Amino acid sequence: MSILKRLQSSENEQNKTTGNFGSDTRKSSGLQARRISAPSSSTAQDTYHDLKTRVQNKLLAGLDPTMDVTKTNEVRHTIQELFEQILSEENIVLSRPERARLFEQIAAEILGFGPIQPLLEDDSITEVMINGPKNIYIERRGKIHRVPVSFESDAHVMRIIDRIVAPLGRRIDESSPYVDARLPDGSRVNAVIPPISLVGPTITIRKFSKIPITIDQLISFGSITPEAIRFLKACVESRLNIVISGGTGSGKTTLLNILSGFIPADERIITVENAAELQLRQEHVVTLESRPPNIEGRGEITIRQLVINTLRMRPDRIIVGEIRDEAAVDMLQAMNTGHDGSMTTAHSNSPRDTLSRMETMTMMAGMDLPVRAIREQISSAIDLIVHQERMRDGTRKVTNITEVSGMEGEVITMTDIFAFEQSGYEDGRVVGQLRPTGLRPKFMPKIEASGINLPASIFGVGDRRR
Repeated sequence: MSILKRLQSSENEQNKTTGNFGSDTRKSSGLQARRISAPSSSTAQDTYHDLKTRVQNKLLAGLDPTMDVTKTNEVRHTIQELFEQILSEENIVLSRPERARLFEQIAAEILGFGPIQPLLEDDSITEVMINGPKNIYIERRGKIHRVPVSFESDAHVMRIIDRIVAPLGRRIDESSPYVDARLPDGSRVNAVIPPISLVGPTITIRKFSKIPITIDQLISFGSITPEAIRFLKACVESRLNIVISGGTGSGKTTLLNILSGFIPADERIITVENAAELQLRQEHVVTLESRPPNIEGRGEITIRQLVINTLRMRPDRIIVGEIRDEAAVDMLQAMNTGHDGSMTTAHSNSPRDTLSRMETMTMMAGMDLPVRAIREQISSAIDLIVHQERMRDGTRKVTNITEVSGMEGEVITMTDIFAFEQSGYEDGRVVGQLRPTGLRPKFMPKIEASGINLPASIFGVGDRRR
């Protein structure tokens, strides 16, 4: 990809905002050596901004326009050489920290995502929220904090949005003022621009760890217990159909990644997502991604169409990133027609609410089905619901592992196998643990038929059967 083409809009916008720096650059060549100190006032900030813009524009003019920016190390080395050369030609003297800061900011504009690049590289940050150019917040350890970082203008934020969505073949403009996308590392991105957003261009980035969270980490965080993990591993290996439910930001996708890791390596897995973000480690994985309509309103590929298509691709497992509309009916059909071991996530407030939402989403398909028929489909398709919540202290915990038992009259019956018991709230932390209820699920014969024997202690004291 061409560097100049990628940053042409950036350079033009900066020239409009700060003036034509070509003439400034020529004039500056005859200046005596001067020292630029760290900005401490509005005048100093303007001077620093002018210096950064002038050096950046001159650096862009000196770069080979055919250079491949995907070769990050090569481009960074070239930028470093040109940067040092320009500072020498300009007779600008900077201290080592100031020089390093200026270089990193310019490199971030060319290779990364501008002012937020350091935030994206910080592994302790889980979410980055940009509310217009001057208000940037992060989530760290479940708590939201404002950070002293800002963009130059709305146009600067728009350039970063374009840089994110352009490689994915997506667009954002006044006729389509919001978009879902992803970063190269798989982090989820949502962008909203005026006229929908009244505070300027808004970006929300749900970061994914470069190294996926492990089972041991989940246990150490207190999100789940070893006994529950052992039980869920047996459920995945014995090909039970699982729905992971919870509110926004409760950790559903992270848990789906963990459970997907239990799928045997010799099975063919097909994933369906709005924005590909699952990080499966198996070798035989096919990833499908939905597509929004183009500028003419054509070419849209929905989750439902992709789920239907997966049935023709000889899947052993179908994993849908999230069910949120009429695609639910096709997911249930797949689970009921021999595609056991399928998994998906759904937004809901409780396991019971998950079934209600599945019922509602099935009705959205426009089929004139009686409610009882829909409930029978749901009860026979889904074996297990794993519900996760984000607690008020910011921690994410699995609060219910619930079996979908069957039908009694018009009602789907459910049984908690594990449930979270909160014992208190101390020092700003939720205290409690996920405990077995003492009941064995009805699908235990299916687990045992797969050659997996779980000790009775996993389900609580004794071996109480229903």
